[in-house]
Amino acid sequence: MKRFVLIAVFLFFGLSCGWAESKVLLDDFEGLISGGPQGTVDFGSGNGSSLEVTGDTSIKHSGQQSIKVNFDAVSGGYMYIARGFGLDAENTAWLVKPEDINWAKVAAISFWMYGSNSQTNIAIDIKDNGNEMWRFITIDDKTGWKEVVCPLVEFFPRGDWQPDSADRNGELDFPIRSYQFEPLPVAKGTLYFDQVMLVMKKE
Repeated sequence: MKRFVLIAVFLFFGLSCGWAESKVLLDDFEGLISGGPQGTVDFGSGNGSSLEVTGDTSIKHSGQQSIKVNFDAVSGGYMYIARGFGLDAENTAWLVKPEDINWAKVAAISFWMYGSNSQTNIAIDIKDNGNEMWRFITIDDKTGWKEVVCPLVEFFPRGDWQPDSADRNGELDFPIRSYQFEPLPVAKGTLYFDQVMLVMKKE
């Protein structure tokens, strides 16, 4: 009987490990959170919308802190909270360089978000190697921490705005260079973000 139990436990953990998702930590928001030309986060707003971006040690999913976003998104306004490469702020690099990632094996981007069940729509944009912006939209539908998984196949090219330098070819060109969060109008509140990861395809 004991032998049977041991075999069952071995098979359970063996199968669980074999099918477990593999993830790569892309960003964790540890250290100084600052804006401006020398900032660690590239953020801004306009057309009446406003936001404040800081580090927060009291509400965090892991490590020492999360990134806290106080926002007021008005009709016709915009905002962005970006990390990555090729941005206006100089110290926004991820923990991993885009060129060191095997993007053919990446299935999704995930992150942890602490919300208040406000029903706010939150856009997650990624900028591809041709400077084209791609969008995925989630919703703040839980009070507390929630893992948001954004499959790459569900991103779509932004139709409302693209950088002047975007190639606009409608192809998601790798490597991805940056990502950004944007609470969408009309909404006002506070969100926390932590642990941005790449979800790898199962072997």
